[in-house]
Amino acid sequence: MNGKQIKKLLERTRLTEGRGFRLRDHDPDDTAPKVVREAEGEALLEAAVARLAELQTLLYADSGWSLLGVFQAMDAAGKDGTIKHVMSGVNPQGVQVHSFKAPSSDELAHDFLWRVQRELPKRGHIGIFNRSHYEEVLITRVHPELLERQNLPDALRGKQVWRDRLRDIAGWESYLARQGTVVLKFFLNISRAEQKKRFLDRIDKPAKHWKFRPEDVTERGHWDAYMDAYEAAIAATATEDSPWFVVPANSKWFARLVVVSAMIDALERLELEPPRVSPEDSARMIEARRRLELERD
Repeated sequence: MNGKQIKKLLERTRLTEGRGFRLRDHDPDDTAPKVVREAEGEALLEAAVARLAELQTLLYADSGWSLLGVFQAMDAAGKDGTIKHVMSGVNPQGVQVHSFKAPSSDELAHDFLWRVQRELPKRGHIGIFNRSHYEEVLITRVHPELLERQNLPDALRGKQVWRDRLRDIAGWESYLARQGTVVLKFFLNISRAEQKKRFLDRIDKPAKHWKFRPEDVTERGHWDAYMDAYEAAIAATATEDSPWFVVPANSKWFARLVVVSAMIDALERLELEPPRVSPEDSARMIEARRRLELERD
Protein backbone atom coordinates (compact mmCIF):
# COMPACT_ATOMS: atom_id res chain seq x y z
CA MET A 1 0.00 0.00 0.00
CA ASN A 2 1.18 3.51 -0.66
CA GLY A 3 1.24 6.24 1.95
CA LYS A 4 -1.79 8.00 0.48
CA GLN A 5 -3.95 4.86 0.72
CA ILE A 6 -2.90 4.27 4.31
CA LYS A 7 -3.65 7.87 5.24
CA LYS A 8 -7.14 7.69 3.75
CA LEU A 9 -7.90 4.38 5.46
CA LEU A 10 -6.85 5.69 8.84
CA GLU A 11 -8.70 8.98 8.44
CA ARG A 12 -11.91 6.93 8.31
CA THR A 13 -11.20 4.96 11.45
CA ARG A 14 -8.79 6.82 13.78
CA LEU A 15 -10.27 8.65 16.74
CA THR A 16 -8.08 10.99 18.81
CA GLU A 17 -10.84 13.05 20.40
CA GLY A 18 -13.91 11.55 22.02
CA ARG A 19 -16.13 14.60 22.13
CA GLY A 20 -19.31 13.95 20.17
CA PHE A 21 -18.38 10.33 19.41
CA ARG A 22 -21.35 8.14 18.52
CA LEU A 23 -20.86 4.50 17.64
CA ARG A 24 -23.88 4.51 15.34
CA ASP A 25 -22.01 6.92 13.05
CA HIS A 26 -19.53 4.15 12.19
CA ASP A 27 -20.73 1.56 9.67
CA PRO A 28 -19.49 -2.02 10.30
CA ASP A 29 -19.94 -2.70 6.57
CA ASP A 30 -17.70 0.15 5.42
CA THR A 31 -14.86 -1.05 3.18
CA ALA A 32 -13.76 2.33 1.75
CA PRO A 33 -14.33 1.25 -1.89
CA LYS A 34 -12.85 4.50 -3.24
CA VAL A 35 -9.60 3.78 -1.40
CA VAL A 36 -9.11 0.06 -1.97
CA ARG A 37 -10.94 -2.63 -3.94
CA GLU A 38 -11.68 -6.02 -2.42
CA ALA A 39 -9.95 -7.70 -5.37
CA GLU A 40 -6.73 -5.98 -4.27
CA GLY A 41 -7.21 -6.79 -0.62
CA GLU A 42 -5.24 -10.05 -0.48
CA ALA A 43 -2.20 -8.66 -2.28
CA LEU A 44 -2.26 -5.41 -0.31
CA LEU A 45 -2.51 -7.28 2.97
CA GLU A 46 0.42 -9.53 2.06
CA ALA A 47 2.57 -6.52 1.17
CA ALA A 48 1.53 -4.67 4.33
CA VAL A 49 2.41 -7.64 6.55
CA ALA A 50 5.84 -7.77 4.91
CA ARG A 51 6.34 -4.05 5.55
CA LEU A 52 5.32 -4.49 9.19
CA ALA A 53 7.93 -7.24 9.52
CA GLU A 54 10.61 -4.83 8.27
CA LEU A 55 9.55 -2.18 10.76
CA GLN A 56 9.42 -4.68 13.60
CA THR A 57 13.05 -5.59 12.87
CA LEU A 58 14.00 -1.92 13.15
CA LEU A 59 11.97 -1.58 16.36
CA TYR A 60 13.79 -4.57 17.86
CA ALA A 61 17.19 -3.23 16.82
CA ASP A 62 16.40 0.26 18.15
CA SER A 63 15.35 -1.14 21.57
CA GLY A 64 14.01 2.23 22.72
CA TRP A 65 10.37 2.26 21.70
CA SER A 66 7.73 -0.42 22.06
CA LEU A 67 4.29 -0.86 20.52
CA LEU A 68 1.16 -2.04 22.31
CA GLY A 69 -1.87 -3.08 20.27
CA VAL A 70 -5.09 -3.38 22.29
CA PHE A 71 -7.92 -5.40 20.72
CA GLN A 72 -11.50 -5.19 21.93
CA ALA A 73 -14.65 -6.50 20.26
CA MET A 74 -17.87 -8.37 20.68
CA ASP A 75 -17.70 -12.16 20.34
CA ALA A 76 -17.05 -13.44 16.77
CA ALA A 77 -15.80 -10.06 15.56
CA GLY A 78 -12.51 -11.63 14.44
CA LYS A 79 -9.92 -10.60 17.04
CA ASP A 80 -8.02 -13.90 16.93
CA GLY A 81 -7.98 -14.09 13.14
CA THR A 82 -6.93 -10.47 12.78
CA ILE A 83 -4.07 -10.85 15.24
CA LYS A 84 -2.95 -14.08 13.55
CA HIS A 85 -2.92 -12.60 10.03
CA VAL A 86 -1.44 -9.21 10.90
CA MET A 87 1.39 -10.68 12.99
CA SER A 88 2.03 -13.66 10.68
CA GLY A 89 5.17 -12.20 9.11
CA VAL A 90 6.93 -10.74 12.13
CA ASN A 91 9.69 -12.40 14.12
CA PRO A 92 8.02 -14.22 17.06
CA GLN A 93 11.04 -13.33 19.20
CA GLY A 94 9.94 -9.69 19.22
CA VAL A 95 6.19 -10.15 19.74
CA GLN A 96 4.14 -11.19 22.76
CA VAL A 97 0.39 -11.86 22.58
CA HIS A 98 -1.55 -12.02 25.83
CA SER A 99 -5.21 -12.96 26.13
CA PHE A 100 -6.90 -11.72 29.26
CA LYS A 101 -9.51 -14.06 30.70
CA ALA A 102 -11.63 -13.70 33.84
CA PRO A 103 -9.33 -12.41 36.61
CA SER A 104 -7.82 -14.93 39.01
CA SER A 105 -8.10 -14.66 42.79
CA ASP A 106 -4.57 -13.23 42.88
CA GLU A 107 -5.46 -10.62 40.28
CA LEU A 108 -8.66 -9.71 42.11
CA ALA A 109 -6.57 -9.02 45.21
CA HIS A 110 -4.87 -6.12 43.37
CA ASP A 111 -5.98 -2.99 41.55
CA PHE A 112 -7.62 -3.53 38.15
CA LEU A 113 -4.56 -2.34 36.16
CA TRP A 114 -2.11 -4.59 38.01
CA ARG A 115 -2.43 -7.60 35.75
CA VAL A 116 -2.07 -5.65 32.50
CA GLN A 117 0.92 -3.68 33.76
CA ARG A 118 2.76 -6.98 34.19
CA GLU A 119 2.23 -7.95 30.54
CA LEU A 120 3.44 -4.76 28.85
CA PRO A 121 5.92 -5.24 25.97
CA LYS A 122 9.60 -4.73 26.60
CA ARG A 123 11.44 -2.00 24.72
CA GLY A 124 11.95 -3.06 21.12
CA HIS A 125 8.97 -5.41 21.24
CA ILE A 126 5.38 -5.44 20.00
CA GLY A 127 2.80 -6.45 22.57
CA ILE A 128 -0.73 -7.53 21.72
CA PHE A 129 -3.57 -7.54 24.23
CA ASN A 130 -6.44 -9.78 23.14
CA ARG A 131 -9.01 -8.16 25.41
CA SER A 132 -7.48 -5.91 28.03
CA HIS A 133 -7.92 -3.50 30.92
CA TYR A 134 -10.99 -2.22 29.09
CA GLU A 135 -12.90 -5.30 30.21
CA GLU A 136 -13.14 -3.56 33.59
CA VAL A 137 -15.29 -0.81 32.07
CA LEU A 138 -17.12 -3.08 29.61
CA ILE A 139 -18.20 -6.49 30.91
CA THR A 140 -18.01 -5.27 34.50
CA ARG A 141 -20.19 -2.30 33.60
CA VAL A 142 -22.73 -4.52 31.86
CA HIS A 143 -22.61 -6.95 34.79
CA PRO A 144 -21.96 -4.72 37.83
CA GLU A 145 -22.36 -7.70 40.14
CA LEU A 146 -18.80 -8.60 39.12
CA LEU A 147 -17.60 -5.67 41.22
CA GLU A 148 -18.60 -7.65 44.29
CA ARG A 149 -15.72 -10.06 43.62
CA GLN A 150 -13.18 -7.22 43.52
CA ASN A 151 -13.40 -6.43 47.22
CA LEU A 152 -13.63 -2.69 46.71
CA PRO A 153 -14.54 -0.62 49.75
CA ASP A 154 -18.25 0.21 49.80
CA ALA A 155 -17.54 3.92 49.34
CA LEU A 156 -15.88 3.20 45.98
CA ARG A 157 -18.67 1.15 44.41
CA GLY A 158 -20.97 3.98 43.40
CA LYS A 159 -21.80 5.17 39.89
CA GLN A 160 -18.59 7.22 39.83
CA VAL A 161 -16.55 4.00 39.58
CA TRP A 162 -16.85 3.94 35.78
CA ARG A 163 -15.92 7.61 35.41
CA ASP A 164 -12.96 7.13 37.75
CA ARG A 165 -11.73 4.00 35.99
CA LEU A 166 -11.89 5.66 32.59
CA ARG A 167 -9.87 8.58 33.94
CA ASP A 168 -7.35 6.13 35.39
CA ILE A 169 -7.07 4.30 32.06
CA ALA A 170 -6.55 7.53 30.12
CA GLY A 171 -3.90 8.67 32.60
CA TRP A 172 -2.13 5.30 32.55
CA GLU A 173 -2.01 5.24 28.75
CA SER A 174 -0.59 8.79 28.72
CA TYR A 175 2.06 7.60 31.16
CA LEU A 176 2.95 4.72 28.83
CA ALA A 177 3.31 7.14 25.91
CA ARG A 178 5.76 9.21 27.95
CA GLN A 179 7.78 6.06 28.61
CA GLY A 180 8.14 5.20 24.93
CA THR A 181 5.24 2.78 24.46
CA VAL A 182 3.08 3.56 21.45
CA VAL A 183 -0.49 2.57 22.32
CA LEU A 184 -2.95 1.71 19.54
CA LYS A 185 -6.47 0.55 20.43
CA PHE A 186 -8.69 -1.32 18.01
CA PHE A 187 -12.42 -1.83 18.39
CA LEU A 188 -13.48 -4.36 15.76
CA ASN A 189 -16.93 -3.03 14.98
CA ILE A 190 -19.16 -5.95 13.94
CA SER A 191 -22.90 -5.63 13.38
CA ARG A 192 -25.45 -7.66 15.34
CA ALA A 193 -26.61 -9.33 12.11
CA GLU A 194 -23.05 -10.34 11.18
CA GLN A 195 -22.44 -11.75 14.64
CA LYS A 196 -25.56 -13.91 14.31
CA LYS A 197 -24.33 -15.16 10.94
CA ARG A 198 -20.95 -16.12 12.37
CA PHE A 199 -22.48 -17.83 15.39
CA LEU A 200 -24.68 -19.93 13.12
CA ASP A 201 -21.65 -20.80 11.00
CA ARG A 202 -19.85 -22.05 14.10
CA ILE A 203 -22.84 -24.18 15.09
CA ASP A 204 -23.38 -25.61 11.60
CA LYS A 205 -19.75 -26.55 10.89
CA PRO A 206 -18.27 -29.28 13.13
CA ALA A 207 -14.75 -27.98 12.55
CA LYS A 208 -15.79 -24.70 14.21
CA HIS A 209 -17.69 -26.15 17.17
CA TRP A 210 -14.73 -25.47 19.45
CA LYS A 211 -15.16 -21.74 18.81
CA PHE A 212 -18.74 -21.62 20.03
CA ARG A 213 -19.89 -21.23 23.62
CA PRO A 214 -23.62 -21.20 24.48
CA GLU A 215 -22.96 -18.33 26.89
CA ASP A 216 -21.97 -16.20 23.89
CA VAL A 217 -25.64 -16.12 22.91
CA THR A 218 -26.55 -15.07 26.45
CA GLU A 219 -24.11 -12.16 26.25
CA ARG A 220 -25.58 -11.24 22.87
CA GLY A 221 -28.78 -10.47 24.77
CA HIS A 222 -26.93 -7.52 26.34
CA TRP A 223 -25.94 -6.08 22.96
CA ASP A 224 -27.30 -2.57 23.54
CA ALA A 225 -25.72 -2.34 26.98
CA TYR A 226 -22.35 -3.35 25.52
CA MET A 227 -22.64 -0.76 22.73
CA ASP A 228 -23.34 1.93 25.34
CA ALA A 229 -20.33 0.78 27.38
CA TYR A 230 -18.04 0.75 24.32
CA GLU A 231 -19.23 4.19 23.27
CA ALA A 232 -18.53 5.61 26.74
CA ALA A 233 -15.11 3.94 26.95
CA ILE A 234 -13.96 5.06 23.52
CA ALA A 235 -15.25 8.62 24.00
CA ALA A 236 -13.45 8.96 27.34
CA THR A 237 -10.06 7.52 26.32
CA ALA A 238 -9.44 8.51 22.69
CA THR A 239 -6.38 10.79 22.63
CA GLU A 240 -3.48 11.72 20.37
CA ASP A 241 -1.19 9.63 22.60
CA SER A 242 -3.41 6.53 22.49
CA PRO A 243 -5.93 6.71 19.65
CA TRP A 244 -8.84 4.37 19.08
CA PHE A 245 -9.47 2.84 15.68
CA VAL A 246 -13.13 1.99 15.16
CA VAL A 247 -12.53 -0.73 12.58
CA PRO A 248 -15.38 -1.89 10.31
CA ALA A 249 -15.23 -5.64 10.94
CA ASN A 250 -18.04 -7.20 8.89
CA SER A 251 -15.42 -7.76 6.15
CA LYS A 252 -12.49 -9.63 7.65
CA TRP A 253 -10.01 -8.69 4.93
CA PHE A 254 -10.75 -5.00 5.38
CA ALA A 255 -10.46 -5.11 9.17
CA ARG A 256 -7.05 -6.76 8.90
CA LEU A 257 -5.89 -4.19 6.37
CA VAL A 258 -6.90 -1.30 8.61
CA VAL A 259 -5.12 -2.80 11.64
CA VAL A 260 -1.83 -3.49 9.86
CA SER A 261 -1.97 -0.05 8.21
CA ALA A 262 -2.34 1.60 11.61
CA MET A 263 0.67 -0.27 12.95
CA ILE A 264 2.76 0.60 9.90
CA ASP A 265 1.81 4.27 10.17
CA ALA A 266 2.67 4.40 13.88
CA LEU A 267 6.07 2.74 13.43
CA GLU A 268 6.98 4.83 10.38
CA ARG A 269 6.27 7.97 12.40
CA LEU A 270 9.05 6.92 14.78
CA GLU A 271 11.59 7.20 11.92
CA LEU A 272 13.47 4.17 13.18
CA GLU A 273 16.96 3.45 11.88
CA PRO A 274 19.42 0.64 12.54
CA PRO A 275 21.79 1.45 15.42
CA ARG A 276 24.98 3.16 14.32
CA VAL A 277 28.17 1.17 14.71
CA SER A 278 30.95 2.88 16.66
CA PRO A 279 34.34 3.38 14.99
CA GLU A 280 35.78 0.79 17.37
CA ASP A 281 33.17 -1.81 16.44
CA SER A 282 33.61 -0.98 12.77
CA ALA A 283 37.33 -1.67 13.09
CA ARG A 284 36.59 -4.98 14.82
CA MET A 285 34.30 -6.01 11.97
CA ILE A 286 36.98 -5.19 9.42
CA GLU A 287 39.44 -7.33 11.36
CA ALA A 288 36.87 -10.15 11.65
CA ARG A 289 36.31 -10.03 7.89
CA ARG A 290 40.08 -10.23 7.27
CA ARG A 291 40.35 -13.29 9.51
CA LEU A 292 37.39 -15.01 7.86
CA GLU A 293 38.87 -14.43 4.40
CA LEU A 294 42.17 -15.98 5.51
CA GLU A 295 40.45 -19.17 6.68
CA ARG A 296 40.95 -22.28 4.59
CA ASP A 297 37.66 -23.90 3.48
